[in-house]
Amino acid sequence: MKTFRIRFLLVAIILLFCTTAYGQKLELDVREHTLDNGIKLLMLAKHDVPIVSLRIVYKVGSVNEHPGITGASHLFEHMMFKGTEIFGIKDYDSEKPLLEREDELISKISVEEAKGNDADKEKIKQLEGDLKEVWEKQKELIVRDEMWSIYLKNGATGLNASTGSDATYYYCNLPANRLELWAFMESDRMKNLVLREFYSERDVVMEERRLRTENSPFGLLIEQLNAATFTAHPYGWPVIGWMSDIANMKKAEVAKYFQQYYSPINAVIVVVGDINPDEVIKLIERYFGDVQSQPPPPDVTTVEPEQRGERRIYVEYDANPVLSIAYHKPAVGHPDQYVFDVIEAILSHGRTSRLYKSLIEEKRMAVMAHAYGEPSKYADSFIFFCTPRHPHTAEDVEEAIYEELERLKTTPVTNRELQKVKNQLEADFIRSLESASGLASKIASYEAIYGWRYINTLVERTTVVTPEEVMRVANKYFTKTNRTVAILVNKKKGKEPTDGNNKG
Repeated sequence: MKTFRIRFLLVAIILLFCTTAYGQKLELDVREHTLDNGIKLLMLAKHDVPIVSLRIVYKVGSVNEHPGITGASHLFEHMMFKGTEIFGIKDYDSEKPLLEREDELISKISVEEAKGNDADKEKIKQLEGDLKEVWEKQKELIVRDEMWSIYLKNGATGLNASTGSDATYYYCNLPANRLELWAFMESDRMKNLVLREFYSERDVVMEERRLRTENSPFGLLIEQLNAATFTAHPYGWPVIGWMSDIANMKKAEVAKYFQQYYSPINAVIVVVGDINPDEVIKLIERYFGDVQSQPPPPDVTTVEPEQRGERRIYVEYDANPVLSIAYHKPAVGHPDQYVFDVIEAILSHGRTSRLYKSLIEEKRMAVMAHAYGEPSKYADSFIFFCTPRHPHTAEDVEEAIYEELERLKTTPVTNRELQKVKNQLEADFIRSLESASGLASKIASYEAIYGWRYINTLVERTTVVTPEEVMRVANKYFTKTNRTVAILVNKKKGKEPTDGNNKG
């Protein structure tokens, strides 16, 4: 087994190598500390450059929602940048009565609209006019993007946030001597967030959905594929939410959701860079220690039933055809996930991967062919995406993909090919840990779905995957009864869908 080579000072400072029965084991020397209110702090010292990479992770995503409030996690990500009682506003004492008046008017409008045909349209019009006046007055008090501006003036890079199925992440990289500024601002945002401009931001999210999903053939296909793949589990609905849920979402609902899931016991702070962990603990305790604790949020208990037959859907759109196939697979922590990592690399990593060489280079049937099966908190899916090359059809490339899967099932991967993909996975993983930002993101993402120590198992467990395990996993999961096929067809051409393929 080849020795790990890491540039700069990464080996000496961050990684511990200890001999195991298999060869080399990679371990991140992460220090943990948990505040009394439940906030978990993960720290990793890396002194090569005077920066610190910071992540706040809330273990909440679309999987924690329910019909009626789908999209709440993503919408709340937007709201977290609207400021607090001291950031983003000139005078909160003047804004507070306007926010209360906004809530009052929204409630009255909702009550009247609920009457349906008996609603008083003139009354609704008057209430909407009053609401518009409130918003105009509030705009005069708002300082837009103030938190972003302060961060940028203090040398921040990588400012961003993202929402996924399993978690919501907030990113920031700063000069190490600005760590206390970050702690002050982020603790205030955790304690004193103000849901200002909620309804205008809701409209922004609706427009985002139109752009990325409803007017995007690829986005629309993914959404429909997931909806067909998961009939019970919340992975079946989109992270951005269904349009009707977004359009009808009320601030009071989202505020309740925030209190339940954005609680200290559901939060993780990751600090990587030029730090003294003892000093960081004192700093975090000082600024975050008084955040009020909350009961643990409820777990997701719904389990997707075993699929008992192939599902096929066709999505009509004025665009070139696209094929997507999903196979159910287990959650992170299951030993088969390491094998799926290897299978993904065999099929889809780079120009020497099987899908690229077969479908794109040799058969010239496709312009894009990709497989994806990264770990998730709950049982998820291994997905194929492929764009046919004219005059080939989606059904043509579907057949070609099944042929490649049959090879995996019946013919052992050669030791040479298997070692090649293992080397690729190892190198890609080590490169992702070279920067403080990469380290912070890896620690945060794995802590959110399973625990950061999963990182320490990746290289060791992946490098011992055997050809027999690849065949076993391929035969177990890549079956006809376990798959869902979604095909984007051009509605203008009026092509009739075929019955598809009977191969496993």
